[in-house]
Amino acid sequence: MNVLRSIFAWLGRFLDKARTIMLNLGTAIVLIFFTVLIIGALTSSGPKAVDPSGRVLFIDPQGIVVDQEVFGSDFLTSLTAGPSSDQIQARDLVKLIRAVADHESIPAVFIDFSSAGFAGPTTAISIAKELKALRESGKRVIAYSDLMTTSSYLMASQASEVWVHPVGSVSIQGLGGVRPYQKELFENLKINFHNYSQGDFKSAVEGNTRTEMSENDRLQREALLNPIWSEMKSLMAEGRGIKSNDIQAFADNYVGFFGEAAMGNIAYAEANNIIDGTKSFPEFRQYMIEEFGLDEGADSETYKTISFKEYFKQLDKDMSDSDNQIAVITAEGAIMPGDIAPGVAGANGVVKQIRSAHENENTKAIVFRVNSPGGSIIASEMMRDELSAAKKKGINIVVSMGDYAASGGVYISTPADYIFAEPTTITGSIGVAIAIPTLEDAMDYIGVNYDGVVTSKHGGWDPTQAIDDDLDKIFAAWGADAYDRFVNFVADSRSQSYEDINKIAGGRVWIATSAKEIGLIDEIGGIENAIAYAASMAELDDYQVEYYGQKLSPEELIIKELLENFDISIRETKVLSVLDGIANLYETLVEIQQPKALFTCQDCMIDLD
Repeated sequence: MNVLRSIFAWLGRFLDKARTIMLNLGTAIVLIFFTVLIIGALTSSGPKAVDPSGRVLFIDPQGIVVDQEVFGSDFLTSLTAGPSSDQIQARDLVKLIRAVADHESIPAVFIDFSSAGFAGPTTAISIAKELKALRESGKRVIAYSDLMTTSSYLMASQASEVWVHPVGSVSIQGLGGVRPYQKELFENLKINFHNYSQGDFKSAVEGNTRTEMSENDRLQREALLNPIWSEMKSLMAEGRGIKSNDIQAFADNYVGFFGEAAMGNIAYAEANNIIDGTKSFPEFRQYMIEEFGLDEGADSETYKTISFKEYFKQLDKDMSDSDNQIAVITAEGAIMPGDIAPGVAGANGVVKQIRSAHENENTKAIVFRVNSPGGSIIASEMMRDELSAAKKKGINIVVSMGDYAASGGVYISTPADYIFAEPTTITGSIGVAIAIPTLEDAMDYIGVNYDGVVTSKHGGWDPTQAIDDDLDKIFAAWGADAYDRFVNFVADSRSQSYEDINKIAGGRVWIATSAKEIGLIDEIGGIENAIAYAASMAELDDYQVEYYGQKLSPEELIIKELLENFDISIRETKVLSVLDGIANLYETLVEIQQPKALFTCQDCMIDLD
């Protein structure tokens, strides 16, 4: 026994020392890194600005195009998360594209969107239209990549010429997809789902309660996907001087699942003017040298080019000395309690921004940009309450809906004086999603019984036990009350009766053009239209637009600036592969611990490959 005690005592001391050494070593490495970084910044003027005259502007965004850049609560972690987590603000990309259209000394623009993603189809369509306008301005636009998918080809098709690597891939898969219907899986696991969702079209939970898609869900998805897909096909076809049916035929018959060696796709695309042709990397480089000249100052033989990041830094900043401000606040991602993070419109963070805006005496109007499929009820209430507080001060609220403004996205828009949505915005889904899984059959099967003493009828209930008739009525009333509150808020905000809104609610999702016809929005237009309308409402002749985002500490700002200016990367590539079915099952089992009613619209999320 003494020997064992001595061994464990020695092991404990060894682990303590090892832990101390590793902690000190890690701290030393971090300190050395930032010391070198800061010394480099102090002893250098940074990268010299490149004169863009005579150079091809290279636009190759890597990451996701969003309305507003956000960081996680751990700033350094968000910086090191990898290129796929990079964020490009749509307004910055638009500003860049419009600026180069007027820059006569830049002979051409080279685009490659193969590493870019988009917050949704409306964002992608908006950027494609900007590239179309760039080409129509007379600027030569050249697209080249070894991989073109639906979204990247949408961008490439707006170019003056489109080239692909001979053994690359060009593939247009279109929109939509399938999701698992797991009713039988949960039955086999002896998990019972009690669905208290409100609205015949509210299908967020039907993946767990059905074996196939409901007809209502199919109807609303077709009503969303078809017009968005038609708009995308039209843009692609117009850009290439072909018909929409040609794009449809290519999508139907030529897929490129492997991302390379799709020679059949490429041959068909070239023969049918979907692309101009193929070039290897050396061939394309030589082509660009012949067209735009050799860069004599480069370390290797290449053409004259400037990156879009270098070019953007040289653009004039939007400066205004007006005391009148229009605050633009963005709710992007799932509406949840807590802080703002990538993909999460954290209520605490968004509320702070709204409050900061309406407490600023210079704020004359607020444009609330909503790009969210909804989420938590309490988080939606928090945002709505703070917007209402601003409105009580006489500050006009104009909502601009982006890719999605559905369910909770509609809820937080109800204080608005006026609502804009883009033609392909997905909105509606006025309903409540709630399904409570219970495990009484599973507990019985494995031989677990529950007994105890409680001082109230349902005091000891949790989802491991059955739902009796009384509890069933309580949960049903819970969902119905939340739904009634939702419909009443929308009816009041749209100056319609409860009955009229209830007819178009029911959890149904609408495309913006249809939403305008039924009175859910006021006008079709983008965020620039919303800002102009807000200025008109506030009767402003001069104003400046103040975009509210997360505030970084002085130390974080310094680190961010240093990393950007010196193009230093401290990222690590991380690969995460999961099986969707198992992941969904895990999420369901986690949710059993704390079931929630949600204002959420999973039906309206559209992935672009």
